[in-house]
Amino acid sequence: MISELTASPKLYIGIDIHKKTWSVSMRTDLFDHKTFSIPPDSHNLFHYVESHFKYHEVYVTYEACCCGFVAARDFLNFGWRVTIVNPADVPTSDKHQYQKTDSIDSRHLCKQLSLGNLRPIYIRTEQEDLLRSLLTQRDQITKQLRKVKTHIKSFLLLHGIQVPEEYDNSNWSKGFISWLKCLEWTHSTGLISLQSKLRSLEFHHKEYLLIGNELRSYCRKYHKKDYYLLKSIPGIGGFLSAAIIAELGDIRRFQNESQLASYIGIIPGIRQSGNSETKLGITPRSRELLRSYLIEAAWIAIRKDPEIQSYYRKHAHKNPKSVIVKVAHKMVRRILSIIKQEKTYEINTNQKD
Repeated sequence: MISELTASPKLYIGIDIHKKTWSVSMRTDLFDHKTFSIPPDSHNLFHYVESHFKYHEVYVTYEACCCGFVAARDFLNFGWRVTIVNPADVPTSDKHQYQKTDSIDSRHLCKQLSLGNLRPIYIRTEQEDLLRSLLTQRDQITKQLRKVKTHIKSFLLLHGIQVPEEYDNSNWSKGFISWLKCLEWTHSTGLISLQSKLRSLEFHHKEYLLIGNELRSYCRKYHKKDYYLLKSIPGIGGFLSAAIIAELGDIRRFQNESQLASYIGIIPGIRQSGNSETKLGITPRSRELLRSYLIEAAWIAIRKDPEIQSYYRKHAHKNPKSVIVKVAHKMVRRILSIIKQEKTYEINTNQKD
């Protein structure tokens, strides 16, 4: 009598990824194989697996890191099942604090994968990854622009130059720039220094505007439906619509509002033990950039949407910082709702305070 296998043999691979080398650990559903190092090339690993485990179902995991999802997309193209995990979510024991090497880490990942203890994160497509990189670049330019402005204000303060009252605020108008250009200096070195700073300011300001326009233009072209659905929500303009799409990728993958709010980080941190419960404020686990954008948008929504305004009034006696997070959480529910239903948001003008 010839017996047939009722299930395919399985191969589990844990990888500790670095720029110059990968530490790889392998085990099947029956036994451990080995741990070894290879150059950082997914095709080298593929050829090894094809040579030694040709008919196995392959499961592979590694921690999310600076190397991104390039290897993960290669593994998916090979037909492997891929789990990318947040490093903070890998189950560890106290022992791992005192014994930590690349090989130990890869073996631990491999074992946890085989036990089914790893919670995967979303693997972005190349298109989604590059769009998010554009959003990140805009954020970096924004920070550099602020830094240049700070340097100019510090330069003026250092040399005792008083900024006129009408310009002494956070708004850098054309009049203020013209005033800076017309400043007279006792020595030419002061003028040269300021001109250099103003050229840097002009460059970063142009990049700031250009990247924002490019981001909106791309989303209008390739994500037109979602872009205008999001833009219909009070408080969400063109740039924030594009930022939401760039940061979240496929919004429809979220099954409910709680998942989306948790992913963005618009939820409280809570520590409960027995009868005691401590609220830790807003969770530190977040998409930090998108969360800050949504909280800014919440202030605008309060002015534009009677329903949000009424909701804010009901909680006005509480800490304003806590209330605005509640408003942002309400906006998250709206975001997922209109995307799922594919209907533009309509303001309830009959809302009573």
